[in-house]
Amino acid sequence: MWRTRAAAACVICRSLAKSNYGIKRKSPLQNLHLVSRSIHHPYYPSSKFQRPPLRISIQQFSSLNRLPFRKTKLLNVKYGYQSYRNFWLARLASRLLRIRYIILGSAVGGGYTAKKTYDQWKDMMPDLDDYKWIVPDFIWELDEHIDFEKIIKALPDADDLAKLLPDFDKIGESFASLKGFFSPGYNLVSEVIGASDLLLLLGTPGETAFRATDQGYDNDKQYKKVSDKEKIDQLQEELLRTQLKYQRMLERLEKENKELRKLVLQRDDKGIHQRKLKKSLIDMYSEVLDILSDYDASYNTQDHLPRVVVVGDQSAGKTSVLEMIAQARIFPRGSGEMMTRSPVKVTLSEGPHHVALFKDSSREFDLTKEEDLAALRNEIEIRMRNSVKEGCTVSTETISLSVKGPGLQRMVLVDLPGVISTVTSGMAPDTKETIFSISKAYMQNPNAIILCIQDGSVDAERSIVTDLVSQMDPQGKRTIFVLTKVDLAEKNVASPSRIQQIIEGKLFPMKALGYFAVVTGKGNSSESIESIKEYEEEFFQNSKLLKTSMLKAHQVTTKNLSLAVSDCFWKMVRESVEQQADAFKATRFNLETEWKNNYPRLRELDRNELFEKAKNEILDEVISLTQVTPKHWEEILQKTLWERVSTHVIENIYLPAAQTMNSGTFNTTVDIKLKQWTDKQLPNKAVEVAWETLQEEFSRFMTEPKGKEHDDIFDKLKQAVKEESIKRHKWNERAEDSLRVIQHNALEDRSISDKQQWDAAIHFMEETLQSRLKDTESVIEDMVGPDWKKRWMYWIGRTKEQNIRNETKNELEKLIKCNEEHAAYLANDEVTTVRKNLEARGITVDPCLIKDTWHQIYRRYFLKTALNHCNLCRRGFYYYQRHFVDSELECNDIVLFWRIQRMLAITANTLRQQLTNTEVRRLEKNVKEVLEDFAEDSEKKVKLLTGKRVQLAEDLKKVREIQEKLEAFIEALHQEK
Repeated sequence: MWRTRAAAACVICRSLAKSNYGIKRKSPLQNLHLVSRSIHHPYYPSSKFQRPPLRISIQQFSSLNRLPFRKTKLLNVKYGYQSYRNFWLARLASRLLRIRYIILGSAVGGGYTAKKTYDQWKDMMPDLDDYKWIVPDFIWELDEHIDFEKIIKALPDADDLAKLLPDFDKIGESFASLKGFFSPGYNLVSEVIGASDLLLLLGTPGETAFRATDQGYDNDKQYKKVSDKEKIDQLQEELLRTQLKYQRMLERLEKENKELRKLVLQRDDKGIHQRKLKKSLIDMYSEVLDILSDYDASYNTQDHLPRVVVVGDQSAGKTSVLEMIAQARIFPRGSGEMMTRSPVKVTLSEGPHHVALFKDSSREFDLTKEEDLAALRNEIEIRMRNSVKEGCTVSTETISLSVKGPGLQRMVLVDLPGVISTVTSGMAPDTKETIFSISKAYMQNPNAIILCIQDGSVDAERSIVTDLVSQMDPQGKRTIFVLTKVDLAEKNVASPSRIQQIIEGKLFPMKALGYFAVVTGKGNSSESIESIKEYEEEFFQNSKLLKTSMLKAHQVTTKNLSLAVSDCFWKMVRESVEQQADAFKATRFNLETEWKNNYPRLRELDRNELFEKAKNEILDEVISLTQVTPKHWEEILQKTLWERVSTHVIENIYLPAAQTMNSGTFNTTVDIKLKQWTDKQLPNKAVEVAWETLQEEFSRFMTEPKGKEHDDIFDKLKQAVKEESIKRHKWNERAEDSLRVIQHNALEDRSISDKQQWDAAIHFMEETLQSRLKDTESVIEDMVGPDWKKRWMYWIGRTKEQNIRNETKNELEKLIKCNEEHAAYLANDEVTTVRKNLEARGITVDPCLIKDTWHQIYRRYFLKTALNHCNLCRRGFYYYQRHFVDSELECNDIVLFWRIQRMLAITANTLRQQLTNTEVRRLEKNVKEVLEDFAEDSEKKVKLLTGKRVQLAEDLKKVREIQEKLEAFIEALHQEK
């Protein structure tokens, strides 16, 4: 039959070509109709007079020529075949009609099947338009470099090719009578056969739907039909292989691209191109987020800039997913223990080297080295523990980390503490509520992308985070769901369709933009990222979930998840960043208006600028200490030192020595007392006085108003600097030893050189004694009450105790009048006599009260006597020069006070030299150190520089900085787009 059809077709084509086109034996093979070309076969009989068939590649154009053919029943007698009766023309017509219907039906059925299969394949095949760049550019430019017309001209001529063809003239004459019969349906047959041939060339099911065999006309054509399920399985396997093939191709190209970009970035870092690299978009955006995290929101300015917020139940695999996206094991790990104790902001960006660094540190951690990875994990853990306040388990303070590396997707992720259902021992009671409030605070941002992590190896009913996410984003417009540990889920879950329900969003009461299934290792913390990636790819290649279409190829692997999250993140950024910039612009206008109305004459200084201004003022005031005159220093030191030691000098040196009977004993007692005093107390007391004097002068300069230039906003800071500097300052230890020697030599000198010094000593003694006498009389007045003048003038009476004290005073004064040279202490018999005399008048007195009263009465008497003696010694300098020889006047007490006065002057001079030469400079150094420490301590500055003015200036500066950086980011974003 097939041979008959072939012969008929050839004759038809030949005759039509001859009659219609006027071409005789000159038709090239290319101009023959598709029917003629497709049914040519090598089994057509030929004789020795005929040319052998032309065996060129054009003969194999159609796959129909490979089909098995039956021997024709229409044989030519002159070639040795038996004739088959005279009705061959009718039989040929009937057979050709049957062939027409068979070919028409087969072609239509095969064409419909092919079109349906083609549409299915077209829907499943990925769009390769984006990968046209893979084909080298020179392929598209071949027509510019190769002259195809010359090649065509170089090919053999059509006439030469026609000579090689069989002689179709005689065959055409035999079938001339059939020309009218086939003409009406010629076009239809040609088109159908051409379409069938094209489908067979494409390898569509039309070729496999039916095949001809060698077993007769009716029984030979048995079509091998394939069931729909087997077709679907074959197509799915083929599609999976194709997707994996393209995935591997893309990964290979990405790897090559990564290496090339790495080389380019390394060359830029080395300065080969001598150009300044612009800051990347993601780095600019991260800076804005860092500023916003430090922003003190006193005016309730909300931050609605996009972030990828990673939430999930505890131990659901959040950290592992982040590490796969960052391509490094950067987070501390613990088995069943809460490790994420505070939010961690991770900024991923592309760079030549895989490194990580903190926002507030310049140290880079090389993520390709295990020791640096361990140090990074340890540093993150330390920062988390330090951020947690005492009595708490989690912290709201954000840790900012930047990770750069080749091929990393650009985005900003915030890893939050895992949501828990039960507070265990060792946790703060409010841990659960605190975690919920932190998660809600981040998810309430309408532009935040919620990356919901769910453990696939546990029952879905145990999930807590899904309810929280559905509350924050009920429509699922910014949620991406990630199912982790799918390998364990496939192994342990009895019903795999449950996993399919989760990925299709039909199981959890939440909606999402996309659903992904990932595998993040086998649970071993020592696994490397590369081994996890290999394990994940191997699992999904062999997974029944993927082969049975429960999971789609684009929904698996962390690589696809990273790409999807990055695309969603940048889409959200482009949609919302300009709106946020406008909001901060309005906030800036409001703050500037408030500042102009409240502080019209002041410059807008924030805390740092105010601190610098205060720092300069403090250093100027410390320097001004060196400008204090020596006279002022010595006067203050001498006066203060005498106030500290005068009591000791009067009570422990002068009074005991004055009780002696002669001058020799007086001088001996004074020398002994002065030596003991100098060795033990005096140098230490002098250093204390000098240090206190320095503090007082420093405080006076720090707190003294400077008129209109004084700004009370610095008072707290200056006070804190003063206290901390004084606290750190220590006097030179050697100064005390040298001062002891100087003081001892000064007290050893008894030689008064002139009358002026003598008069100065008398004046100093009189002032001291009068001051003491005044203090003593005040004490006595408090003891005995007001005298008769005050009682009459102010109508003030005495108390019972004061009356007793007054009577005791009167009795004691009688003793002094009877014996003016009485000793400083009362004898026991004298105490008894005074007590009995008072009892005789009905006054009961305690012996201790008598002694206390005697001490003050005798002290007043002694001081008055000493003052009278000073008056007598005013003209005693002449006798002093003669060493009081042949004179009843003794003025040794004047010499004692001169020695004390001279010691005070020398000590003050020595201390002044130490202050101006050493201690003031050391204090200035301490002040600088304190200021440097305060400058690095932001909490100190916030605490010491407070007030509405400071807060307003701080907010204004922050808003301006945020707006400027947002505008720069938007401009760069438009340029990149």
